[in-house]
Amino acid sequence: MSDRIILHVDCNCFYASVEMLYHPELAGKPLAVGGDPEERHGIVLTANYIAKRQGVKTGMALWQARQCCPNLVFVPPRMYLYLRFSRMARAIYQEYSDKVESFGLDECWIDLTESCAILGDHTRTIENGYRIAQEISRRIRRELGITVSIGVSWNKIYAKLGSDYKKPDAITVFDRDNYRKLIDPLPVSDLLYVGRRTGQKLAKYGIRTIGQLAEADPHYLQNWFGKIGAMLSVFARGQDQTPVNNVGIEAPVKSVGNSTTTPRDLVNNEDVRLVLYLLSESVSERLRKNHFEGQVVSVYVRDKDLWGYHQQKKLAVPTNISGEIEEAAFLVFQRLYRWEKPIRSIGISVGDLKPENGPRQLSLFVNEKSRERQMRADRMVSDIRSRYGYAAVQRGIMHEDRYLSSLDATAEDHMIHPHSYFENGNRTGYETVLVAEGR
Repeated sequence: MSDRIILHVDCNCFYASVEMLYHPELAGKPLAVGGDPEERHGIVLTANYIAKRQGVKTGMALWQARQCCPNLVFVPPRMYLYLRFSRMARAIYQEYSDKVESFGLDECWIDLTESCAILGDHTRTIENGYRIAQEISRRIRRELGITVSIGVSWNKIYAKLGSDYKKPDAITVFDRDNYRKLIDPLPVSDLLYVGRRTGQKLAKYGIRTIGQLAEADPHYLQNWFGKIGAMLSVFARGQDQTPVNNVGIEAPVKSVGNSTTTPRDLVNNEDVRLVLYLLSESVSERLRKNHFEGQVVSVYVRDKDLWGYHQQKKLAVPTNISGEIEEAAFLVFQRLYRWEKPIRSIGISVGDLKPENGPRQLSLFVNEKSRERQMRADRMVSDIRSRYGYAAVQRGIMHEDRYLSSLDATAEDHMIHPHSYFENGNRTGYETVLVAEGR
């Protein structure tokens, strides 16, 4: 069977590029999209290349970005605008294939295997894939005013590596002839799903490059890391078989969550509890609007040195009640964090979602009448706030620190939009590949 022809298209500095279209007066200046630098609200969502060359990085706190680049210009995020440009880019991609899969607002995979026969020079070759990638790149620049980097390869993992390999406004082809020469020397951290901790653990075994990972015995990798070890071996060797989803096949919502960088560092449990109430109310409202309940509450914490911590808890019954979400989140936080350093940002998400009011097993240990009263109270508070503003009804705890409680927990730059490579299940084919190799 012939190889697939897959593109990975990555919009360069997406949010910042869109903002530059609306702020031509900032041409040639370092720009970052983030929150309010005066209130130190938010983090850098993205920065243009001028700012990046001065050390500004995505995820950096605003004050840190300002230290790297004193003349940095901040603009607030406008998610509605980025969503619009994302949809317009996807519309262009869909003219070339019905197999277009988003990986965030600014990234997409496109499977050209079938459509190559009627596009370009009508050959099902990676060279034709490159020609089509050139056409897509020109159209995005001409029609949307932004640039993209595109990777071309026979699998999704290598195609994504290609879009990261050279930026901005570039096209990289990894084919059967050049992939070992170009990919093997890359650091293993460039590979999807190799984070900081996995990279450190691989380094202990002498694996620092993708080539070394490809040469490692998959049996040992599976013993060291479990299933993900075998999958990383398949990724490194270019044997990932995960298909690109058809247009219209979207992964179901996995969780609903909010996170925020606080106006000041959190230094004690009282600070944390106040912010958790703000976030819980926001998550609760979003769950109700989408008619969901969830049974797993997760908490994310980042300290002042930007080290991150995460833990979750399964509830006795699914919920979208703000008080229950906060109570569970605070219990998780107390288990998770030891107060070695102040906290810079914190987040909550509710997962294992189920339809609201769906059938469920009642518990003898849960007061259903009390829960019904809390549900009605949440709905009433939402209704009052929708008419008279958020400050019309607030919990008493909010008056303990008006500065902390002033942050807008419903702002769009706090929304978590998770995307997982395995949202539709593990389709890498790693088991088949390992069996075929006698592993």
